[in-house]
Amino acid sequence: MADSSLNPYLRAQQSFREAVDILGLEAAVFDLLKQPMRFFEVAVPVVRDDGSLEVFTGYRSQHNDALGPTKGGLRFHPNVDADEVRALSMWMTVKCALLRLPYGGGKGGVRCDVDQLSEAEIERLSREYIRAISLVIGPDKDIPAPDVSTNPQIMAWMVDEYSRIRGENTFGLITGKPLVIGGSRGRVEATGRGLVFATRQLALALGIDFSKSVVAVQGFGNVGSVAAEICHHLGATVVAVSDKDGGLYNSGGIDMGQLMEYKKTHRTLAGFSGAEPISNQDLLELPVDVLFPAALENQITADNAKNIRARIVGEGANGPTTPEADAILFEQGVMVVPDVLGNAGGVTVSYFEWVQNQTRLYWSESEVNRRLEEYMVDAMSAMHEMHERFGVTLRKAAYLVAVERVAQAMRVRGWLR
Repeated sequence: MADSSLNPYLRAQQSFREAVDILGLEAAVFDLLKQPMRFFEVAVPVVRDDGSLEVFTGYRSQHNDALGPTKGGLRFHPNVDADEVRALSMWMTVKCALLRLPYGGGKGGVRCDVDQLSEAEIERLSREYIRAISLVIGPDKDIPAPDVSTNPQIMAWMVDEYSRIRGENTFGLITGKPLVIGGSRGRVEATGRGLVFATRQLALALGIDFSKSVVAVQGFGNVGSVAAEICHHLGATVVAVSDKDGGLYNSGGIDMGQLMEYKKTHRTLAGFSGAEPISNQDLLELPVDVLFPAALENQITADNAKNIRARIVGEGANGPTTPEADAILFEQGVMVVPDVLGNAGGVTVSYFEWVQNQTRLYWSESEVNRRLEEYMVDAMSAMHEMHERFGVTLRKAAYLVAVERVAQAMRVRGWLR
């Protein structure tokens, strides 16, 4: 029998089954949610620079569209496979429903290694993939976005190819585009900003004054650096940060302005004079109010969970806390903002981008940020209420909120009897 702890598709099914059981919903709800309503595997032929033809395998999963068109990223990676894509589309259903976005979950990808492809080959791959799935996507059907090893330029090639097929500009097909062709202001910072908004709302519910909190951030990429900078602006004291080259610690607080300038100049945190070196492991175990693991998966495990002294763990990365560690943290009273909400700022502003594309009315960055805060605060409040109602972790509460909303939509649409 397959190990459900290793297979993402089986893990996703298990989470949905548990939510249906806790909510006391009929078995038909799980039957509709346990697998994608549609799943496509496509051949993607690409002419290489040397004139040879290579055929790659692509996927697109559309999990559930009860709440609206499916939505989710596209990844180019050697490990992309059918079960991963199915699972990711199911998790997108949870994320969208939790945020009250009028979307279902979708996901896609191509099994390839972009490091082995030239820019011209990546462009041809992008265009051929969109051609292969063009009949099953669209602004009101299924809306892709960037994910692992894809970026705004790749999205621009894809939306251009689709527009050529349709014979008209269809910018609403894809989100995460460059600003000049319908991208949204505030999209780059959205994930880190949304993480802080959600965490601050949880702190409020727990009686913690976020403006006086002590913060540590693991990972200083796009998510972690934005989160650290916003925390600093809100009055919190950021005492530790880290990147792939190591960490920094200053018990009195790190000057974020100086650190951001140093990072921009040197492209690393190593050597910054305003703090002492610290290992990533020691950073995770600091006595802080808020810990943001915003780097890699599986950072907090059964081995170190008992040493976590933060009051709140805000997951900026995907899967930084293992299921075993999650249970240990819950027993210790450590509240975890799960990744399904913690890094949902990206898809939320992607929704805003789609709305702007559809209406041809574009918002200021301050308007985007204001609306993002509303959505993140609302989602955290709903999740915390469900946590208190059933006495479960916030991660399980996220599934409960999402499954309840999707089930309600399926019921009123007549999918359930």
